[in-house]
Amino acid sequence: MTRRIGSIGAVAASLALAAPAAQAAERVDFILNWTVAGSHAPIYYALDQGWFEEAGVDLRVEAGKGSTLAAQKVGVGASDMGIADLGTAIVARGAGADLVAVMNVFANSPYQFYWLKSSGIDDVTDFAGRKLGNPPGDAARAMWPAVAAAQGMDPDSVDWVNIAPNAKVSALKSGTIEGTTFFANFHYIMEDAFGDDLGYVAVRDLGVNPYGNSIIANGGWLADNPDTVAAMVAVLQRSYRYCVDHGEECVAVLPDHASGLDPAQEIRNWRAVVELMTDETTRNKGLGWFDAARVQSDIDFVETYFDVKEPVSAEALVTTDYLDPSITMP
Repeated sequence: MTRRIGSIGAVAASLALAAPAAQAAERVDFILNWTVAGSHAPIYYALDQGWFEEAGVDLRVEAGKGSTLAAQKVGVGASDMGIADLGTAIVARGAGADLVAVMNVFANSPYQFYWLKSSGIDDVTDFAGRKLGNPPGDAARAMWPAVAAAQGMDPDSVDWVNIAPNAKVSALKSGTIEGTTFFANFHYIMEDAFGDDLGYVAVRDLGVNPYGNSIIANGGWLADNPDTVAAMVAVLQRSYRYCVDHGEECVAVLPDHASGLDPAQEIRNWRAVVELMTDETTRNKGLGWFDAARVQSDIDFVETYFDVKEPVSAEALVTTDYLDPSITMP
């Protein structure tokens, strides 16, 4: 992990408390990985509480359309910071995107496989000879060869078909497909649709657990604005940790920022996010921390199963310099 500034915990903490009175707030354009959902509650809660403003940051949040777009926009400097799946960020960086991950959100892979028990499937080994469906660019689909290898399966034994992102429930219900994938924090959608007939397993329980959603920054912008990055990360660590203990309070602000959101549903999303945020590293080294060995393992994994044009260095990809190690997951 590269070192960019010293005594970062103290700097970040002071910046999070108050912005210098003589300085105007620094504008930060921030793109989400997707449309607003429970997983984004800490960002909007901190906005409503004025924590970014207190830290000297004028935060402008843009809804996203997937990690690929977020990584591309941050990578070319069209957005200063954002959220993207780390695997997607690795692919983007290998293609020349100038981005650095400064904080992890999903310490565990969010991907899960789903099927109906009534179909006779008991676990993923029963996928052989079956038809599974999801969008062709779905990262979980690209992970399948690694999952199959971990289960001693031939990856070509499954027939993948293309479906729209919003067609997973209907396609599974109609029998058009016999299995699909979904993020764990949207598990409640599948649970509500299929009830006791729903079968599922987390990819992380199948021996494949790459890092998921992470906070990324444009590399050139980061080098020119280390204090602003420190302020951003300090507020994000504070707000994510606060929302771990006060989920309902944080999720309650979401309808003010995106119409149609139901806090009763989004709290289910957020509670799953808390599980995804939690591992031994985030408990012991700091919320949002990247383990160096896991990052290298993720790079090796992505370079094996994804189209990565140029080698990616772990030290160039991530930094923990802006994180306060005193803020940990419970």
